[in-house]
Amino acid sequence: MRVTPAATQHDQDTSYRLKRRVTLVGVVVNLLLAAGKIVLGVLGRSQALIVDGVHSLSDLVSDALVLAAARSASRGADQEHPYGHGRIETAATMGIGVLLLLVAAGFVYDAAMRLMNPEDLWVPGWVALAAAVASVASKEWLYQYTVGVARRLRSRLLEANAWHHRSDALSSVVVVVGVIGAIAGYAWFDALAAIVVAAMVGVIGWKFIWQAVHELVDTGADPRQLAELRSAIKSVHGVRSLHDLRTRLMGGELLVDVHIVVDSAVSASEGHRIADEVRSRLLDRDKAADVLVHVDADQSLDNEDERHPPLRDRVLADLRRVWAQIPEAAATQRTTLHYRGEQVDVELVLPPDRVAPEALPQLRARLEQAAAPLGYVGRVYPLIGTLGSGV
Repeated sequence: MRVTPAATQHDQDTSYRLKRRVTLVGVVVNLLLAAGKIVLGVLGRSQALIVDGVHSLSDLVSDALVLAAARSASRGADQEHPYGHGRIETAATMGIGVLLLLVAAGFVYDAAMRLMNPEDLWVPGWVALAAAVASVASKEWLYQYTVGVARRLRSRLLEANAWHHRSDALSSVVVVVGVIGAIAGYAWFDALAAIVVAAMVGVIGWKFIWQAVHELVDTGADPRQLAELRSAIKSVHGVRSLHDLRTRLMGGELLVDVHIVVDSAVSASEGHRIADEVRSRLLDRDKAADVLVHVDADQSLDNEDERHPPLRDRVLADLRRVWAQIPEAAATQRTTLHYRGEQVDVELVLPPDRVAPEALPQLRARLEQAAAPLGYVGRVYPLIGTLGSGV
């Protein structure tokens, strides 16, 4: 039984609007910061502040990626993308990670060249310090705002972009330290601060690349999440056991496939109801966003070494043949089959005018004896009912 993603198209549209709004706020803040830090870095003679301004420019690029990916990922499932477009966010998250690594490499190269040429080192002024402090405050606010929306929407893409903002805030802290050290007479502090900033940015970039790769290769949920899923499934009354529990991530959402084992005597509708309850438990509290539940009659049906009995049409044909000399069987109103490993139990509903209740045990013995040569028929249960004709 396949269950479509929990989010409706309305939910997806709302999610996109929230992502768009928070990202546009980031665009405005990053544009102002990038321009301000680069200009004030030149005026205040701070190499680290200029590099930090370039870092803010990279935030603008990541914001553009977020807007494009969020718009594409907000589209629902279609024929070509039956699971939706969540992987677009994953790909964009990897893009941001690569961008951060490239920016970090540029920072390290630039700062190292300056340290090898002390005459090129600048001595920052107080204006650079003021700009760095203002950058810390504004970027930390932007991080808190963005990560709040990311957690609400369970969007790894937004979370990645939020940490890009945080990396800018942290890099500005390092710039503050570097500028203070340079003002105190240690000019190399400013260049050293640029290298530290680069290392911080590079670590964050690698983290997002690693997460995106795990998602793209369908890495499953962690042990804690799997334990929660198993507990939720086993809590459903009627589930005897479970197996083949498989999970994967798509755009930060958890997809689940599972086989549940129920009593082989339950009807198809009851088995479906149990599966529906399993789905509800897995969707509860955002444990999963998409669920596929397969119902097994009993554990033995999944043993590939066992010989499976034939399907219904063959079973009914065989029973009509071996029961041809039993007139009560010819009057059967409904036949229900219960598959139990290598055997099939048969339940017959007979009209009340064809057999008396006290005659049912004897009829049962005759039916089982006649069906014994088939080899796969187990118990036979003749019942008296008032149903219309059928099979």
